Amino acid sequence: MHTSVFALLALGAGACIAIQASANGKFRQNLGDHPQFALWAMYFSILGTISTATAVMILIRPPMPSMETLRETPWWNWIGGPLGALIVLAGAALTRELGAALFISLIIGGQLLCSLILDHYALMGLAEQPVTSGRLLGALLVVAGALCIKYL
Repeated sequence: MHTSVFALLALGAGACIAIQASANGKFRQNLGDHPQFALWAMYFSILGTISTATAVMILIRPPMPSMETLRETPWWNWIGGPLGALIVLAGAALTRELGAALFISLIIGGQLLCSLILDHYALMGLAEQPVTSGRLLGALLVVAGALCIKYL
């Protein structure tokens, strides 16, 4: 596939994240105003994820990796699920307080800053991509954009 197609798919995924965070924030509000209802909104959202993933697995029936392969994967391969749950919880708990634009811009700023570190040090199996002044400036501009969304 062409890079443009991948870029459009990533853009669509970003739109889904904004919609998901807004939906989870409103879900929390509809469940009740108690902050602990963010946990229930997270739980029900993740049940939807599990149901969707299960339906896809039943329909497509991909082959199961061997138990040996699963045992040999690095520990950090398994943290995606818990981190995803934290992101869903953050959306449920914070989107209503911050607004969708500020929440998502801060999420993107955090993603970029962490990604620069992951790339620079070639962590988690990534190819080394040193932090350059241009890459750092790009990340700082996103953070500056979040500040503009909040204060301007």
